[in-house]
Amino acid sequence: MSNHTANDRKFIDFDRVVKRFGDLTVLNELSLGIDKGERVTLIGPSGSGKTTILRLLMTLEHVTPIKHAEENGGVIYLDGKPYSHTEKNGKLHVAHESELRDRRKKVGMVFQQFNLFPNMNVLRNVTEAPVHALKQDKDKAAERAKELLDMVGLSDKLDHYPSQLSGGQQQRVAIARALAMDPEVLLLDEVTSALDPELVADVLDVLRDVASSSDITMLIVTHEMSFAKDVSNRVMMFDKGVIVEEGAPEQIFNNPQEGRTQDFLRAVSSD
Repeated sequence: MSNHTANDRKFIDFDRVVKRFGDLTVLNELSLGIDKGERVTLIGPSGSGKTTILRLLMTLEHVTPIKHAEENGGVIYLDGKPYSHTEKNGKLHVAHESELRDRRKKVGMVFQQFNLFPNMNVLRNVTEAPVHALKQDKDKAAERAKELLDMVGLSDKLDHYPSQLSGGQQQRVAIARALAMDPEVLLLDEVTSALDPELVADVLDVLRDVASSSDITMLIVTHEMSFAKDVSNRVMMFDKGVIVEEGAPEQIFNNPQEGRTQDFLRAVSSD
């Protein structure tokens, strides 16, 4: 049977999850647990499986089915319930798209590329999903959007279009848009890697504010090690789809135990 009972599952729980792309196994029976309100940063070389974890939670990728899912793992749980799967007749089956669409309302993601709607102004970019996906009242959605845009320092840009904003401003709109859905989980995928260096600090400051002022569960993939140090409760070093080492930021960054972690941090700090 599975290692966990429903009661001792973490808020986000990967139970021996497998993800293959063709012959390439990106995640090989990955077990990973994150508490509600915890902020966890994933570090490691490109191709180590970090972004795949976020994309599975965002349901942009689906787990690779294995036989007898509930006995051998291969399942993602959120808040104690199967997230990647649906239970039918006492057995777990990979969930259908319509089921996943409903579940991912709990999860917000900010991507490397800002993915804003170019034909909508800033305010509408932020209100679109709450109005259509959550069926929120338009006025209520606009009120909340204005609060969030104020928080990210863009209250003077409500009528601007994405093409009229800098990359850093577009990314701050994308953060406001993700938060407008009131997600229980916020996923951040290399959110500063497409930005000019002088714009990075503003975006990271906004995210530090979000981390310090909310109890949202955050899963972060970043190469910004000082940011990871500031906002994380825990850091996980990934390589080849497995967790090589994990611990508090001070321990991972100041006294890593594994040679693979030491080499990676050395390489990143010399960039």
